[in-house]
Amino acid sequence: MILDGFPWLTAIVLLPLVASMLIPLLPDKDGKQVRWYALGVGIADLILMCYVFWKHYDASSATFQLVEKYAWLPQIGLSWAVSVDGISVPLVLLAGLVTTLSMFAAWQVNLKSRLFYFLMLVLYAAQIGVFVAQDILLFFIMWELELVPVYLLVSIWGGQKRRYAATKFLLYTAAASIFILVAGLAMALHGDNLTFDIVELGAKNYPLALELLLYAGLLIAFGVKLAIFPLHTWLPDAHGEASAPVSMILAGVLLKMGGYGLIRLNLELLTDAHIYFAPVLATLGVINIIYGALNSFAQNNMKRRLAYSSVSHMGFVLLGIASFTDVGVSGAMLQMLSHGLIAAVLFFLAGITYDRTHTMAMENMGGIAQAMPKVFALFTAGAMASLALPGMSGFVSELQVFVGVTTSDIYSPTFCTVMVFLAAVGVILTPIYLLSMLKQVFYGTGAKLICDVNNAGVENQEDEGTACFGTDCLLPAESVYSDAKPREMFIAACFLVLIIGIGVYPKLATQLYDIKTVAVNTQVRQSYVQIAQENPRIYAKEFFSPGFGEPEIATVSSIVK
Repeated sequence: MILDGFPWLTAIVLLPLVASMLIPLLPDKDGKQVRWYALGVGIADLILMCYVFWKHYDASSATFQLVEKYAWLPQIGLSWAVSVDGISVPLVLLAGLVTTLSMFAAWQVNLKSRLFYFLMLVLYAAQIGVFVAQDILLFFIMWELELVPVYLLVSIWGGQKRRYAATKFLLYTAAASIFILVAGLAMALHGDNLTFDIVELGAKNYPLALELLLYAGLLIAFGVKLAIFPLHTWLPDAHGEASAPVSMILAGVLLKMGGYGLIRLNLELLTDAHIYFAPVLATLGVINIIYGALNSFAQNNMKRRLAYSSVSHMGFVLLGIASFTDVGVSGAMLQMLSHGLIAAVLFFLAGITYDRTHTMAMENMGGIAQAMPKVFALFTAGAMASLALPGMSGFVSELQVFVGVTTSDIYSPTFCTVMVFLAAVGVILTPIYLLSMLKQVFYGTGAKLICDVNNAGVENQEDEGTACFGTDCLLPAESVYSDAKPREMFIAACFLVLIIGIGVYPKLATQLYDIKTVAVNTQVRQSYVQIAQENPRIYAKEFFSPGFGEPEIATVSSIVK
């Protein structure tokens, strides 16, 4: 066919980027045409990626597919090399969906609308570029390109402390990105051939000392983005000050870039080093789960409470990656997808609530369920998904992680028991802080069903150029809350339908990546067998050290074969 050689992935990445360049040329005075244009581009790109993956992606293959490679800067070995496999396809679809719906959520932005939608489309392209890059230098470029739009979106359309939050985000993530560049150059320069191709980098043999250093550096870089304790402190500030559409992308997509990097580079390329670091990842995952849950209790700001909830849920991703089991790694992938949908809808609904109340302080809310029953119902459904209610995606993903860790034959029984017990404590804490938030916000506390924002703080915020999404920024004191509008109902329903669909039939998501995650985990276990045979004492059955006996090594060898 004439389209067999068409560069589909290049088109998916460049469509929103090229379209963003045309925004200054649009004849638009009030911003209405710009928003329709940006939304149309987002929908077109989402439809395009769905078509391409439906027609040209084979989920039964663990290899890279739709490979496109063009020389870009041959003097330094940089190529435009893009491809997809089971790890990247679901995250590309997640990024397309969340970003498109976030532009629809920002429907009433009226401050510098051209710049806003320009940045959203550039961010759209950069996110997709990270997930499809097969050249590690191109991966780094796309990773850096994503930082600029997020910084501007938070610093211009954020809250009162938006510049502080945006600067903190930029400093953390830009500084951490240096480790990606250094690690990429080190891997490319090692050996006889200079290459930035991720497949070729995975075929190289690195000395263990170098591999451990590379792993540690990349863990820092991706740990900042994934919000691993103690590299997470930028996240609550960014969420607390960002507008709802930007928070949707931060929680729904950007955090997943960290998890993707850990699986793509740390787990798949540096398998020997992963054997040594896996107990550390598991421990950090448990710390994230409990630390994030406990900190959520202390937050009176609704968005900061949801932000710490994201920190907690990302702990399950670390735990799954460190499990050494097929079901555990699959659970880590499903947790990223599930949390991307759940967090996006919760931050969107928090934005709707702020639209009506113009406050994120939960102590100033209360009793608004009577005035906004639709918002209350949607918020309750999102909270139930986040606390892993059976029948929703959060339950399936966390259950897979628990089963993966429990059935792991690598760790000692003591280590598995402690990890599962501590993670279960976090699971118990989650419904407590989420249900208490619902009670404080929506149930009766004596608060009046009116909005009074005539105070100096909000006036100063408005003077500094804060954009509002939905109703007017300054509501009269006699204004009554309004319930969710059809547009808002549609956006929330898009997320909730997928959350329930995956919860009822997880194969909707897992069939996209299961073959790939099994292949990656098999490769890791094969490395474990080799290292355990060479250094049996290091991997004795102790608390923090992986290890199993000779019969179990034979079992793993048969699995690998």
